[in-house]
Amino acid sequence: MVSTGAVPVGDGQRRARLGLRQLLASAGRVARVEEAADAVVGLHASDPATVYLSACARLREPSAGEVERALYEDVSLVKLLSMRRTLFAVTEEFAPYVSAAAARPIAVKERATLLKHLGEFAEGWSEARLAETERAVLAVLAARGEATTAELGAEVPALRETMLMAVGKPYEAKQSVGSRLLRLLASDGHVRRSRPRGSWLSSSYPWAPVEQWPELPAREAKAEVVRRWLARYGPGTVEDVKWWTGWTLGDVRRALADVGAVEVALSGGAAAGSVLPGDEGPVAEPEPWAALLPGLDPAVMGWRGRDWYLWPEDVPALFDRAGNAGPTVWWCGRVVGGWAQRADGEVVWRLFGDVGAEAVAAVGAEAERLVGWLGEVRVTPRFRTPLERELVA
Repeated sequence: MVSTGAVPVGDGQRRARLGLRQLLASAGRVARVEEAADAVVGLHASDPATVYLSACARLREPSAGEVERALYEDVSLVKLLSMRRTLFAVTEEFAPYVSAAAARPIAVKERATLLKHLGEFAEGWSEARLAETERAVLAVLAARGEATTAELGAEVPALRETMLMAVGKPYEAKQSVGSRLLRLLASDGHVRRSRPRGSWLSSSYPWAPVEQWPELPAREAKAEVVRRWLARYGPGTVEDVKWWTGWTLGDVRRALADVGAVEVALSGGAAAGSVLPGDEGPVAEPEPWAALLPGLDPAVMGWRGRDWYLWPEDVPALFDRAGNAGPTVWWCGRVVGGWAQRADGEVVWRLFGDVGAEAVAAVGAEAERLVGWLGEVRVTPRFRTPLERELVA
């Protein structure tokens, strides 16, 4: 890493960068969902609703149809099990880098784990049979265009087999070979999730074949992922990058060196941060802005060290026990509360302190904007948090 005498970047500057670069300041909103995805490197997709809510918070004209266009019509946004073994939606142009840097290594581990489980908890499986079954699935998809796991199972009977896991334990359960195998094929870049059967909140979807992305050297791909992260999240510490990517410390340091990361000093005695070369200087403060962001939004899940935008005492209300963030209310780059949608469609929120009349009015306007494009849709986060539950009770 190149030393520059540790130019200081204060918390206020970090919050200004967050608002501008992640398109949360209203003046920075964009027209297309691909721009929104690139602004946060990738949209969290573990909860189907998060992709839509995160993208629409950054669009000038929020619309579920615009997100569906990118995901299912143009297929310019694709979902990959990647960083931190989490599902992300990234642009098609960026996908080969994410695949080589994160998804393919995960797929290698997924394959080894699946083979181990098939050997322990199912009968008659081997590496050769797994490969044969994968070829059969891909052949069916090539002929049909798309199919659900159940529909594939009707033509490839091996998918209907199950594994009885944790026999005799309280959490004993059957797992479908089909669901595990399709997830593996997706991690390997052979298939993608197609338009859900039902609303855009549904987790029931068919699979469709995809063309293989070009093979990229892993080191080059990791450098590109880190370059984009620094451009949108920087400054960040080595620990931030390690946490966000899920890579080893060695991989993170190598990638930071490959992009020529520059060291800066952060406020509050935090560890030194990194930015891209030439990005040490201040940015202009955006106009005051408010945002209602969904659970797992990239803005709240982007760093391991969060004290500069999230008061530690507010964490228990906003996160579940596994560390998943719930819906958050933002004012000028800081989390100031949480929100939820009730069964009648009303969006309600709670602020953690007195943030002033301007902030309250801006939050109310964002709530109206959200209700306006959601229409009859009702959103319940997949990972529920104490404050979200309390607000809808």
